[in-house]
Amino acid sequence: MPEPKKAEPKKEEAAPSGEHVPGEERQLSEVTGLFVERPQSTTATKGKNVTFVAKVDSSNLLRKPAMKWLKGKWLDLGSKAGKHLQFKETYDRNTKIYTYEMTIVKVVDGDAGGYRCEVTSKDKCDSCTFDITVEAAEEVQQANILEAFKRSGDAGEDAGDLDFSGLLKKRERKQKEEPEVDVDVWEILKNAKPCDYEKIAFEYGITDLRGMLKRLKKMRKVEPKQCDAFLRKLEPAYSVEKGKRIQLSVELADPNAQVKWLKNGQEIKPSAKYVFESVGGIRKLTINKCTLSDDAAYECVVGEEKSFTEIFVQEPPVTITKMLDDVHVVVGDKVEFEVEISDEGGNVKWMKDGVELTRDGKYRFKKDGTKHWLIISEATKEDIGMYYVYTSGGESKGELEVEDKELEVLQSIADLTVKAAEQAVFKCEVSDDKVTGKWFKDGVEVIPSDRIKMTHVGRIHKLTIDDVKPEDAGDYTFVPDGYALSLSAKLNFLEIKIDYVPRQDPPKIHLDSTGSMVNKNTIIVVAGNKLRLDVEITGDPAPTVCWKKGDTEVSNTEGRVRVENRKTLSSFVIEGAERGDEGLYCITVINPAGEDKAELHIRVVDVPDPPENIRCSGVGEDSASILWDPPKFDGGVPIKGYLMERKKKGSSRWTKLNFDIYESTEYEAKKMIEGVLYEMRVFAVNGIGVSQPSGSSKPFMPIAPTSEPTRLMVDDITDNTCALKWLPPERIGAGGVDGYIIEYCLEGGIEWVQANEVPVEKTMYRIRELQVGEKYLFRVTAVNIAGRSPPAEINQGVTIREITEHPKIRLPRQLRTKFIRKVGEKVNLVIPFQGKPRPVVTWLKDGAPLDPALVNIRTSEVDSILFIRQATREHSGQYTLSVQIENMEDKVAIEIQIVEKPGPPIAVTVTDVWGFNAALEWKPPKDNGNCEITGYTIQKADMKTKEWFTVYEHNRRPSCTVSDLVMGNEYSFRVFSENICGQSEDAGLSKNKAVIAKTGLQHKQQPYKERDMNSSPKFTTPLVDRCVIAGYSAAISCAVRGYPKPKIIWMKNKMIIGGDAKFLMQNNQGVLTLNIRKPSLFDGGQYICKAVNDLGEDQVECKLEVRVLKDKEEAKK
Repeated sequence: MPEPKKAEPKKEEAAPSGEHVPGEERQLSEVTGLFVERPQSTTATKGKNVTFVAKVDSSNLLRKPAMKWLKGKWLDLGSKAGKHLQFKETYDRNTKIYTYEMTIVKVVDGDAGGYRCEVTSKDKCDSCTFDITVEAAEEVQQANILEAFKRSGDAGEDAGDLDFSGLLKKRERKQKEEPEVDVDVWEILKNAKPCDYEKIAFEYGITDLRGMLKRLKKMRKVEPKQCDAFLRKLEPAYSVEKGKRIQLSVELADPNAQVKWLKNGQEIKPSAKYVFESVGGIRKLTINKCTLSDDAAYECVVGEEKSFTEIFVQEPPVTITKMLDDVHVVVGDKVEFEVEISDEGGNVKWMKDGVELTRDGKYRFKKDGTKHWLIISEATKEDIGMYYVYTSGGESKGELEVEDKELEVLQSIADLTVKAAEQAVFKCEVSDDKVTGKWFKDGVEVIPSDRIKMTHVGRIHKLTIDDVKPEDAGDYTFVPDGYALSLSAKLNFLEIKIDYVPRQDPPKIHLDSTGSMVNKNTIIVVAGNKLRLDVEITGDPAPTVCWKKGDTEVSNTEGRVRVENRKTLSSFVIEGAERGDEGLYCITVINPAGEDKAELHIRVVDVPDPPENIRCSGVGEDSASILWDPPKFDGGVPIKGYLMERKKKGSSRWTKLNFDIYESTEYEAKKMIEGVLYEMRVFAVNGIGVSQPSGSSKPFMPIAPTSEPTRLMVDDITDNTCALKWLPPERIGAGGVDGYIIEYCLEGGIEWVQANEVPVEKTMYRIRELQVGEKYLFRVTAVNIAGRSPPAEINQGVTIREITEHPKIRLPRQLRTKFIRKVGEKVNLVIPFQGKPRPVVTWLKDGAPLDPALVNIRTSEVDSILFIRQATREHSGQYTLSVQIENMEDKVAIEIQIVEKPGPPIAVTVTDVWGFNAALEWKPPKDNGNCEITGYTIQKADMKTKEWFTVYEHNRRPSCTVSDLVMGNEYSFRVFSENICGQSEDAGLSKNKAVIAKTGLQHKQQPYKERDMNSSPKFTTPLVDRCVIAGYSAAISCAVRGYPKPKIIWMKNKMIIGGDAKFLMQNNQGVLTLNIRKPSLFDGGQYICKAVNDLGEDQVECKLEVRVLKDKEEAKK
């Protein structure tokens, strides 16, 4: 391996010693070498896009690698994917290289800092770091070059000559630099003691001490020293989550060596938090319940050698538990955005339209535990927009809408009924005294004149009409400027006719058909308004007036609905008209001269009922389609349109979606957050006003369909099926994936057929009942609550035909050598094979077809079984299995050997005898049991005892020499043969015997003297006095000897014990026992055992005391 080159001095000047050199650090951070190409540090311009590329070689990996992009130590950028951060992954099948890209769109200042990408695959891991530096965009300053000119002299502007010296730039004089001596600070640090690091850093201007230590540590890795103390060192770095446990482990060459563990240079003492372990040469340090203070550098010291590592403690990301709500206010109101996070100590960042908000006079921030507020004291139109809150593990957004302050009507205008030449005054009062407005009559703006005057004093607006004329009758409306509001009233003109009639004039009703009358007998009034109908009546004498609604007479003179009668005028008054007041009214006047009658239809108009059946018909990624039914009652006036509002579920704030009236009953709401539950409500609007809100719709969630499934491919094809497999979509979203729909179509056709009725959850499916020989196109669609995703298609037609696969026999390992079984055992061989279509299987034995009566063969699509129920030696031989598909064939040979025990050796002969030795020879058995003879067992027998003793076992040769025979004895020999099944059942006996002759020594045997064994009885063990408990069996024993065998007599108190079942007498080789079953007080006394034979007698005696337990005695008392 080539030695690393020393850095040139110019490069060292370009990278000062105290600064961080990302390129060098990346080169030293390699762990397993998974990266083919690493991201490079870069300097980005604010507002521009920047892309980082990393390539990973997967040729040696067992599974797909997982890539993580991190900022700082722990911030996972995968959760931030969106418009600002975009990630892309591609795979090259030829080179087996994965390419990962991270694009930062429109770089901002907050993107600056250190980044890290980690790739992991099972037990392999690699990481690298890179930096981003953000520079401000260069501003092109267009300086006015003419301003640099000035005229010489003290005269006016036009006098003197032009002076161009202002255009000349002042140039700083460069001092002549003295040549500096090149000093390699890193060489000084590497050779210095750790206690001198701070002094050297101060001398050479290094301020980042921790970065200096990191670089020193990695420089030492580049030039590793020969390590004698450590067999296995610490890893370069470890990562652990806050609150979890981590274990550091090293292996030492000397199991008895002592180690020290250091944290930031300070020795660690054993405690409940820091646990030391020592197992052989392995030393472990366990850190329990890691905190942020454990994020430090650690060392393991053995003598003068050290192993370094660094632990990064990952603080769990702070998530948002309560999202932001949309806020709808009017100008000048206070705005509060509230968010709740998971950690009380977590920090949040507020942003509006991509710009971070800071505490100033306009914005205030408030915190209480896990709750955070953004407060705007007085909202203006400039505050409208989308507000974002960010934490380390989540984000939320809420929209602020600011409306102009609603105008309140303090007093509305009322309908008027006036006579000719009278004055009509319409008066209204609004909440804002600065609001101006316009008056309209029947939709036409009223123009002031001498007779018509408009006044505005404070909050009161008046329209005064002097000398009212019939043409003044109509609908009058006041419209405030800048507000979607109108106040309407009617002017009814009452024409008075004076008729000079004689006395006894019949009554007459004079109705005015102008004013609020739509036609001659219909009057319209707005619900809640006052209706006063003045009807002139003539007649002499004065007629009687009667008002009726239907068949009911209205005679009240007080109350909400009343009649006021004067001499020539009858007034019908309704205070605060209601829907129930609508109907046909009749006025009848009667006097002696006759009667008159008139009918009036009063029509009450009102705001409409709320819309009904609010429902969501479809959702998108950030939108939803809403439908509703028109209100059942339109208020008597046609519906002009609708107003919509929405809110997040659980929130109490409703946000307006439209300010202009929307005419359709279907609306698409936008600017919604995917994965958040919303509710909608609708208001109906007619010419009178706005209805009450409808009931809230059922909660719905904006969810976008997933992207199309990826890597759709054909996995298997048969004569009528096709198996497909694919990977899940790259973008799934909050709705997840409920399943997949598989469709197929004949090539050239347009009709797609769905293969599965119910969406399948697995990423594989086999389509059945396809036509052989046809070409099909396939596509797969992901399904979730939002609907179907775009389909993933196989563009090339797939022909349905069975794929030909070469036949191949997978011979099991145990059959690759000779297969041996004993006679009588069963043989069951399962031999798998493969091949398509199904191959033809053939068995042969020694080149000839198998006899079905001897061997059973069963063959399936994937294997063939050879079965023998009871093996015999005739089944031995070479079996050949062949599988054939057309002209393709595969063969294997299997050697089967059936063995049994051998026969006995033959011709066993004693060939020579000398001294105490005998030589034997024999011939191998005629039957070797169908296998090799492995040895012989030789046994000898003395002809006096005829007992056989083994001389040799597993003797390999057909001859042996038997030594250490006894002089004067005659010996016979036998031999057993052995094979892998064991010894032969019979042995081969020697035809002759071996006689070991005496060598002349004579043994003088002493004459035998017969000994007299008779003796009189004698007790060797006497009886012993005993004390027993009443009710518990007891025994007394003694021992006696004598020949002939003496007779035994037991006596109690000198009385012979006969055949009493309570006593059991035993004699075992002279040991005498008397068993007494459950003795009582009566059984106590003196016991005698007497032994008698022809030569004499002997006896022993003992005393037996029977005692009763105290509790039993007390119970008897």
